[in-house]
Amino acid sequence: MTRGRLDPTIAGYLAGLIDGEGTVTLTRVHRNESRRLVVSISNNDLGLLRFVREVVGMGRITRKRTYSQRHAPSFTYQLSSRQALALLRQTEPLLRSYKAARARLALAEYVQLTPRNGKYRADQRARRSDFEARFFAIRP
Repeated sequence: MTRGRLDPTIAGYLAGLIDGEGTVTLTRVHRNESRRLVVSISNNDLGLLRFVREVVGMGRITRKRTYSQRHAPSFTYQLSSRQALALLRQTEPLLRSYKAARARLALAEYVQLTPRNGKYRADQRARRSDFEARFFAIRP
C-alpha cells in the first residue's frame, strides 16, 4: 500500500479477512505505553498471510504458540499505528461487522489524539481516554 492503492477486488478480499478472521483494536506493547491501533488477521494458512503481506506491502507475520499437540500451527499478520490506518482507509468502506465502526472512529480521530512522541498533556490524555472508551464500547 505504500506502493499505491489496492486493487478494489483485493481490498474487498482483505476486508472479508478482517471481518472474519481479523481484529481492529487498540493494544499496548509495553505496560507503560499508550495503546496503539492494530489490525491483525489470524489463520493457520501461512501462505494466505504471506499473500496478504505481499499485496499490502507492509506488516509482519508471527507464529502463535501452540499449547497442545492437537493444535495446528497458527500465525498472525499484523499492522500497527499509521500502517494500520493506511490499510483501514482502503478497506473500511467494505467492512460489514462492528469492525467498520471501529475503523471509522480510528480514521477520524486516532492521528489527532496520538502525539508522535508519545507524550501527553493532561488535556490530551483525557481526550485520548475518552476515545479509547468509545472505541472499546463498539462491540459485536
